Amino acid sequence: MKFISWNVNGFRACLNKGFEEFFKSEDADFFCIQETKMQPGQAEFNTPEYHQYWYSAEKKGYSGTAIFTKHEPISVTYGLGIDEHDHEGRAITLEYEKFYLLCVYTPNSQRELTRLDYRMNWEDALREYMQKLDSKKPVIYCGDLNVAHQEIDLKNPKTNHQSAGFTDEERNKFTELLNAGFTDSFRYLYPDKIEYSWWSYMFHAREKNVGWRIDYFVVSNRLAESLKESRIYTEIIGSDHCPVGIDINI
Repeated sequence: MKFISWNVNGFRACLNKGFEEFFKSEDADFFCIQETKMQPGQAEFNTPEYHQYWYSAEKKGYSGTAIFTKHEPISVTYGLGIDEHDHEGRAITLEYEKFYLLCVYTPNSQRELTRLDYRMNWEDALREYMQKLDSKKPVIYCGDLNVAHQEIDLKNPKTNHQSAGFTDEERNKFTELLNAGFTDSFRYLYPDKIEYSWWSYMFHAREKNVGWRIDYFVVSNRLAESLKESRIYTEIIGSDHCPVGIDINI
């Protein structure tokens, strides 16, 4: 099965920048997107072979997630079931016979780390949620997780230490998640490979490949050996992020 995830930084804008062409060419079983920045009905994207599931933020033009899937799920869950975390359209879970698929847009800690405390609460709640799912069947977790886990995952680790996305706190939470029974698919297959999935729009960062790897597929440990490929589509433009994907036998 093929899974793809992409922070589109505004779905309506990305539709005009090649989204549909990439979507059709990849023909994935599951296509997850983050930062849709839209309310239901604000864009028309017909996908006859796919079921669509959208979760918009209450605040217009902000956040939001969606999943397109060829496989109708047993159940669909929007949010984490915690009021504090369920107003920004950040998490969709699809349940299948053999696994759960979780698409997430992780809150950014913001400049001056004004939202770091909230981010820590989110991380703890999400990890607990994932562990509950994992106790029933394996989890495939993907999205813009807004953290570069290791120094290899961004171009300039020293100058970005304690910047949003590369604080010790955020990195430690990702470590806690992995220690709770999960695997970073890209690092599992490519321990030393340097590729990025996000580049600032400023200072010609993408042109110079001054980037960060903050978009992930994380799987339950017992699925790791079933991974066949983990990709970062660095050549695909249309957003400040590029898509990431996995092939996995389930």
